[in-house]
Amino acid sequence: MGNLHSVQTSFARLDQPLGMVHDPDNLASCDALILPGVGAFDPAMAQLEQTGLIPHLQQWHAEAKPLLGICLGLQLLFERSEEGRRPGLGLLKGHVRRLPDDAGERIPHMGWAPLQVSHPCPLLGHDDPEEWMYFVHSYAAAPEQPEVLAASAPFGRGQATAMVWSGQLGACQFHPEKSGDAGQRLLQRWLQWLERSGPCQA
Repeated sequence: MGNLHSVQTSFARLDQPLGMVHDPDNLASCDALILPGVGAFDPAMAQLEQTGLIPHLQQWHAEAKPLLGICLGLQLLFERSEEGRRPGLGLLKGHVRRLPDDAGERIPHMGWAPLQVSHPCPLLGHDDPEEWMYFVHSYAAAPEQPEVLAASAPFGRGQATAMVWSGQLGACQFHPEKSGDAGQRLLQRWLQWLERSGPCQA
């Protein structure tokens, strides 16, 4: 949904080619998955349904295989969204809410914001230098389990979910592929984590 080329280009800079998954048969050659996306929740879930990938993505997660969500890809991991009526993938408990209109901020939230670590994960730790990432979104995830929240970003008088992590599953609300050197460092860390975890064909 939308940002496939920019994600591929970003990983090509890291000498990691990506293969496209169009149907369940393509999953056999994959060791890790990336679920990127921009746009609206329901059309994205409808597209996944048309490919027949939804039960296979759920099984992928059940087997504790690595998956990285990006932007809308993070939101699709949850059970539901205020943006639509279709159920999400349900890989993480919780739902996706519209950013508050009374926060004194423009919606969609568009621009750079610093990451504030909540729970360290393989991509981000408490002792790491503060990283600024590029965001474009009108909705943010509300994880039911607090330990899933890896990092947040300031929005108005509060915070918005910026990154989640659980087991082998991670996701970014921001666009690492559009976040310059900081985004490249984060993607490089993901690749290094995959290498430590086992062989990666991505």
